Amino acid sequence: MSRSTPLRGVHESLGATLTDFAGWQMPLRYGSESAEHNAVRTAAGLFDLSHMGEIFVVGAQAGEALDRALVGHLSVLAPGRARYTMIVNETGGILDDLIVYRLDEDQYMVVANASNYALVARELADRVRGYDARVTDRSDEYALVAVQGPRSAEILAALTDADLDDLKYYAIVPGVVAGTPALIARTGYTGEDGFELFVLNEHAVPLWNALAEAGRDAGLVPAGLSARDTLRLEAGMPLYGNELSAAITPFDAGLGRVVRFDKPGDFVGKAALERAAENGTRRRLVGLVARGRRVPRHGYSVTREGAVVGEVTSGAPSQSLGRPIAMAYVDEGALEKGGLAVDIRGSQEPVDVVDLPFYRRSK
Repeated sequence: MSRSTPLRGVHESLGATLTDFAGWQMPLRYGSESAEHNAVRTAAGLFDLSHMGEIFVVGAQAGEALDRALVGHLSVLAPGRARYTMIVNETGGILDDLIVYRLDEDQYMVVANASNYALVARELADRVRGYDARVTDRSDEYALVAVQGPRSAEILAALTDADLDDLKYYAIVPGVVAGTPALIARTGYTGEDGFELFVLNEHAVPLWNALAEAGRDAGLVPAGLSARDTLRLEAGMPLYGNELSAAITPFDAGLGRVVRFDKPGDFVGKAALERAAENGTRRRLVGLVARGRRVPRHGYSVTREGAVVGEVTSGAPSQSLGRPIAMAYVDEGALEKGGLAVDIRGSQEPVDVVDLPFYRRSK
């Protein structure tokens, strides 16, 4: 049975199309997904992300424990800052990609994907044994509301005394938003400036309504999973279950930079990742832009001269480029030779390989 976020009633009142996502009933769209996408690129969008997991790691050795548990170097993270990282298994396969926020000297918040946070909480609890650190999964207590887009700071500033001008990208600060205690993070999954607001469940509806009202004249609209997916795809951001899985290492995904071999001590998966770094990868994650109008979709084969040389992981029409785009894992040898296509229902549709991301916002 699917779970509902504290905002389900709001979504239904707005006429949202709901869908099951990772065991949650989530808004797919409220009307036109292209309009929602474009609103985030030009003004602002309001997202319910309450299906995500919030796991707290607390104690005098919380940082050192996370250094062992994850691939990143979290003990050197300054209080009030955040870092993108991953948890891997002993063979280097990605169990989830995460954002870790250091809330103070001995308290971290690990934000995990909806499909994986129970696994992440269990793994963290096991991996911190022997350290002065304890793991508490507080996912059921928290809602997460995001406002994303070039006018997001303007909208949020009308509701909070927090100094947003001094809040850097990948930073977090406690504050009050529309009378609601919140953790205010300058993070997001859209390629735009924006904020993610962590609040207790009972504050989710009043916070959402206050943001919607404050953003009404600024062009803010509610945005669903469809727009979130096309926005993150244009921004070249991976999705667990598509670009990332337990069969893929960070190096396969072109994200080897998040693995910190230079931190002191051992960490889970280190030996396997050292081999992956040394041996290189057979396939590489790349961006594809279709020359025609047909859309490469997840699971479609990438071909060269009729032979399968890769697989599409995510694909959609791009509102920003005006052409279909995709991410795909492709054999290195085929990338060197060029002449790639995607098999779309038996038709070999030519594509161009491009660097990721497809879209970068203007600063």
